[in-house]
Amino acid sequence: MKAIQVETFGGPEVLQLRKVGSREPEEKQVKIQVEAIGVNPVDTYIRSGVYPAQPDLPYIPGFDAAGIVTAAGSAVRKFKTGDRVYNFKSLSGCYAEAIVCTEDQVYRLPDNIDFTAGAALGVPYSTAFYALNYRAHAMPGETVLIHGASGGVGLAAVQIAGSKGMQVIGTAGTEQGIELIKKQGAFAALNHNEENYLAAVDELTFGDGVDLILEMLANVNLGNDLKLLSRFGRVVVIGSRGSIEIDPRESMGKNSTIMGMSLFNTTQAQLTQIHAAIYAGLSRGRYHPVIHSQLPLAKAAEAHELVMQAGVNGKIVLIP
Repeated sequence: MKAIQVETFGGPEVLQLRKVGSREPEEKQVKIQVEAIGVNPVDTYIRSGVYPAQPDLPYIPGFDAAGIVTAAGSAVRKFKTGDRVYNFKSLSGCYAEAIVCTEDQVYRLPDNIDFTAGAALGVPYSTAFYALNYRAHAMPGETVLIHGASGGVGLAAVQIAGSKGMQVIGTAGTEQGIELIKKQGAFAALNHNEENYLAAVDELTFGDGVDLILEMLANVNLGNDLKLLSRFGRVVVIGSRGSIEIDPRESMGKNSTIMGMSLFNTTQAQLTQIHAAIYAGLSRGRYHPVIHSQLPLAKAAEAHELVMQAGVNGKIVLIP
């Protein structure tokens, strides 16, 4: 089969299309014919060699895909040949024409969701759901500020927060991104390229501040985030690309909380709960992944460049 293989850590050019062997599933494993592959920023961090946990070389990148079950091990109970599914994590790497996963890494894809949208679920929707519900314990009626709300995780968070009755303020860097955030249900959207754009938060919250902030770029925003919080407000740090100096007094005076998160710290029980909720949200039309572009698998290097560019609204997907 064809797959993208990385033989040495480095820039996007190390993503090479190769012909590799296709493994068969063991008794508790599932084999999937891949129809679409999700590209995530974490894929680029691992490829470049800066991610804390590195795979052995050579490796096939990717955590997210969607497709059709072509084989199931003798001990698999939840899936059969022909089932439409998506996955989060695999045993073989997702930038490929076929993948092998454990049964617990695979989730059923609702009939109203196509494979391209299915490939946009694993990392983005799991991250957004985990941040809102397991880390921040978000509640209906609370106000949440989502930085980078026009990206894959951000758009998922807008939809999930809105569906649970939260008031959503989102930020983006282009007018197209602003309009997209509003279309997804945010009651306000701010352009983070405009000077003093966060001043609007005070007016939007009637001076009370926001209850929760989902932070995608903490090394730029965290200092300002603490000023925007209400009493007992929370910041969940989802992404950061460096260090930042903050004033702890900004947190002390409000009894506010800064918490980090990594999706890879979730338990299997939590993932099962998260994806049950995602399935329900998809089936009922509350969640609907936004796709920015689809590229052939051979253009994985281009996809890695694109996913890290500012102003890219929605998900980048590879098609085998």
